[in-house]
Amino acid sequence: MPSKENESIQLLQGTLDLIVLRTLVSMGSQHAYQIASRLEHVSGNLLNLNQGTLYPALVRLEQYGWIKGTWGKTENNREAKYYAITRTGQKALGEETQRWRRMAGLVEKLLVEEL
Repeated sequence: MPSKENESIQLLQGTLDLIVLRTLVSMGSQHAYQIASRLEHVSGNLLNLNQGTLYPALVRLEQYGWIKGTWGKTENNREAKYYAITRTGQKALGEETQRWRRMAGLVEKLLVEEL
């Protein structure tokens, strides 16, 4: 039976927003490739984000007012949109973190609870 230990992880709906916000708090302003690289690195390459996953999340977060994008130059002198978390985004991060912890605690309880 093949090992699933190194298999990519699929994110649950809503968790990408949470981890992108957390990344921007810890790393400061980043462009999409930097965000994706950071998340892949921290996850031990278990999380593989493609453009079709990350860009819609960034657009959504920007529409919510949780992040703000500004254009700038990368290390390679290429144009890229850099994203930074806003005050509203920091508040949302706190709320979403609490919600996630409650949900994760509930799921853990249900997994260990004899049904």
